[in-house]
Amino acid sequence: MSSSTAPPEGGARAAGRAMALRGLLVACYLLLAHGAGVGQDPRLAALALGDIVALVLLAPLLGLRPWAWGVLALAGAGLARLAATRYALTPLLLVPPAIVAFVGFGFARTLAPGQVPLITRMVLAMDDLAPGELEPALLRYTRRLTLAWALLLGGLVIFNLVLAAVAVPEGLLAAFGWASPWPISEGQWAVAAHVGNYGVIAAFMLVEFRLRQRRFPGRYTGFLHFLRRLAGLGPAFWHGVLR
Repeated sequence: MSSSTAPPEGGARAAGRAMALRGLLVACYLLLAHGAGVGQDPRLAALALGDIVALVLLAPLLGLRPWAWGVLALAGAGLARLAATRYALTPLLLVPPAIVAFVGFGFARTLAPGQVPLITRMVLAMDDLAPGELEPALLRYTRRLTLAWALLLGGLVIFNLVLAAVAVPEGLLAAFGWASPWPISEGQWAVAAHVGNYGVIAAFMLVEFRLRQRRFPGRYTGFLHFLRRLAGLGPAFWHGVLR
């Protein structure tokens, strides 16, 4: 790939800082949301929701856009009032399916005609190849794998929506006054929605990696080598993917 496409050094540093801050916000959200669900704490739920607002607005916030800081301030005021009620946990139930849907859409949209599938982009970037230089078998595999990820994440969206609906006492069905057919506590929801989601994703990654090693031997010395190469794509690559 041509070096002319590489971002300026200052831009790369800024992208790296933004990526690090985004990772910190994600980690804080997971801790806050899990604590809110297990402890039935509306204050932690409101903080978790505020964390998501900051994550969504991160780019314009770092760009010091007044409208973004205004939206954050309004959201903070609204969430402060919400924290004083019993309803803060209800919108929090919708965050996991929304996040998974966002990521799943990132895979699915690259399967449209004229697009390069997301996994194909990753392999091209890791191998420093142009799209036409990838061997046909690997091209077909990466397209199918992108589809598999989109379908898996779509299934997790449905799973998380069901969890959000049947949780008690603040689940979606309960919010409308309907009895839950399979009541689960919000502590159980927190474990299933957070630990369960990432457990399924991690298991899929490991199983797929073993399959890839058999289909295309010699590409990676092990799973950690693959993860290092994936991380080596750098913030600029992921910033381009997320746009």
